[in-house]
Amino acid sequence: MSGSPLLNELIEALRCLPGVGAKTAQRMAFHVLERDRAGARRLAEKLGQATERIGNCTRCRTFSEEKICALCASASRDATLLCIVETPADQLAIEQATGFRGRYFVLLGRLSPLDGLGPNELGLDLLAARLAEGEVREMIVATNPTVEGEATAHMLSGIARNAGVRATRLAHGVPLGGELEYIDRGTLAHAFGSRQNLEG
Repeated sequence: MSGSPLLNELIEALRCLPGVGAKTAQRMAFHVLERDRAGARRLAEKLGQATERIGNCTRCRTFSEEKICALCASASRDATLLCIVETPADQLAIEQATGFRGRYFVLLGRLSPLDGLGPNELGLDLLAARLAEGEVREMIVATNPTVEGEATAHMLSGIARNAGVRATRLAHGVPLGGELEYIDRGTLAHAFGSRQNLEG
């Protein structure tokens, strides 16, 4: 540690970021102090503004400065399609990679009792109420293919069934351009078990 208590506090504060250990935090702190104090001030200002002003959309729960986010407020989105994702990062990935024009519901996690994440924390009561409105016709479950993600998907399918809404799941398995000999066993077994008919 350095002889400066404030520098040590800065290094420790930077460690709250994912994937940032002691050495990386130290490099970041030294960089902004040695070479980019203006950038550090701008970062501190934007972090302060973001933590004060960004909350969650009351409709889909994604990050938003407004009560209703831009995607939920847009009349050009298809309200009959609702894609369920675990995080705002997953929502952004789908927006950037696909032509999906429906709406979203962000769980802000996945079922994980050990982490204290149950149905209430995921907003499943809000989701059930939204499905009960009768506007949604298809609910696309886009949770991650983990044990927790699969358990969450199973619970979501039950909520959709109770509301009379068709539930679909993103396909999982062999990636485009992948070679079977290099695919891990779990992924290959899942893909094999979920095989589909070929259209002729």
